[in-house]
Amino acid sequence: MDHNQIIDKYVPKNTKPEISGNIITYKIYSNNISRVVYKLYHTDKLPLKTIAATDERKENESFKIFYVFGVPGENIFLVPYLLLYNEEKFPSLAGAVHETAEYERKIKSFFGLTPTGHLNPRPIILHENWPDNLFPLRKDFNWQERPETANTPYNFQKIEGEGIYEIPVGPVHAGIIEPGHFRFSMAGEEIVLLEPKLGYTHKGSEKLFEILPLNEKVRLSERISGDSSFSHSLAFCQAIESLNETEVPEISEYLRVIYSELERLANHFGDIGAIMLDTGFNFGGSHGARMREIVMQWNERLTGSRFLRGVNVIGGVTKDIPPQLKDELLQEMIRLRQDFTEVIEIAEESSSLLNRLERTGILEPQVAGDHGVVGIVARSIGLKVDARINYPYAAYDKFPFDIATEKDGDVYARFHVRVKEVYTSIKIIQEALKMKPVRSVLVATKEISLKKNCYAIGITEGWRGEIVYFAATDSDGNISRVDVRDPSFLNWMVIGHAAKDYNIVPDFPLINKSFNLSYSGFDV
Repeated sequence: MDHNQIIDKYVPKNTKPEISGNIITYKIYSNNISRVVYKLYHTDKLPLKTIAATDERKENESFKIFYVFGVPGENIFLVPYLLLYNEEKFPSLAGAVHETAEYERKIKSFFGLTPTGHLNPRPIILHENWPDNLFPLRKDFNWQERPETANTPYNFQKIEGEGIYEIPVGPVHAGIIEPGHFRFSMAGEEIVLLEPKLGYTHKGSEKLFEILPLNEKVRLSERISGDSSFSHSLAFCQAIESLNETEVPEISEYLRVIYSELERLANHFGDIGAIMLDTGFNFGGSHGARMREIVMQWNERLTGSRFLRGVNVIGGVTKDIPPQLKDELLQEMIRLRQDFTEVIEIAEESSSLLNRLERTGILEPQVAGDHGVVGIVARSIGLKVDARINYPYAAYDKFPFDIATEKDGDVYARFHVRVKEVYTSIKIIQEALKMKPVRSVLVATKEISLKKNCYAIGITEGWRGEIVYFAATDSDGNISRVDVRDPSFLNWMVIGHAAKDYNIVPDFPLINKSFNLSYSGFDV
């Protein structure tokens, strides 16, 4: 379908839609927003990608709230939005569309806009020492002045009853993992409630996107979640390329596919090994780490960075793969595939390993659907969601593949989705290396001049799941807002559901590793 067909099918007749690149925006009044979003989400079955707010009081004396829906297969996004004139309240939609709940909490915490009727208005990301009347994403917030320390109470959820007790874990953990607090409510050995509290690595990234020069914004996107540096920077670059109407050179589209899959491959190898290690299956753990290191060393050989930083720029990439390294990498993919197959065949014969993975940490489909989970977590319960196919970007439309799914939603399902995706990534890298055009210009030479008062979406499939960037410009054509939605923002909300019901505290490290979510990606 083209833009006009999509408008005819999904957009209310009494609106005035505006088309910009691959997004269609249209204003909805507060008394109609619930009906519009309900129809898109429940009737039309369009996936909600993010909800973003902007402070446009300088331009039009208003705040705006954008509800971003994707149209799978069309790479087009429908964005109804609310305009709040002299108003700091908006209707909560969490009662009808549960997935909106955490977005609304974030908007309240960072913009001070209150979702009326929200059942859980607790702050998110910002901690107790942050003043409850100071909102860092408003334009009049003084980011150069340290606020006074507050003491706002944070109330964890409570389970009452005889024999119920709590176990607090974190925020500081053993090893080098990031900080996060987990509050377990227990009945004997069984977990009856688990609530994560994050925000300990909050670094003001979305405020920094307003302040830094454009080239530094790309570097900032690489540091939202370090193990997804390439996918994050690619999503940001694609949003800005849309605002600049930049056509990326074909060779760079292929290189973006190759580097994206190398990033995915390294992380999947590491996770597959770590899941086995958490069961005491040291053989699998050591080989997973070894294969991850092979890919990380290749990243450094190809780009000078183990995490593929400094590669994406607006308009293309900075690093090509010369013919000699291309041939070597093709041979390496053959060796890795054989190596990996042997490791997995041995692992699948270990009854002690499978007994620990199967039926542990089950995520029910209804819970997953209500929270809008993405990536590995979604595919482990049979949902065929993958931005590489649903919203093809770079050169992914040249490499059709089957989305790897499982159906049981347990640790083993999440483990096995990763195993399947390793084979897919190796195949895509091999095909892309063979099809990649010969060396030519890597970066579009078009001068950067962004469209004014405009919006854009950048989406990629990071190794954890969909990464979504919403970017807005002001009346001078400068970037005024960048909203970042890492897959962990959605998937952290269900880990407590997967950990309860017949799971015990020693199961949690394994369940947590099978999700392997980013603290930093959530905390932005």
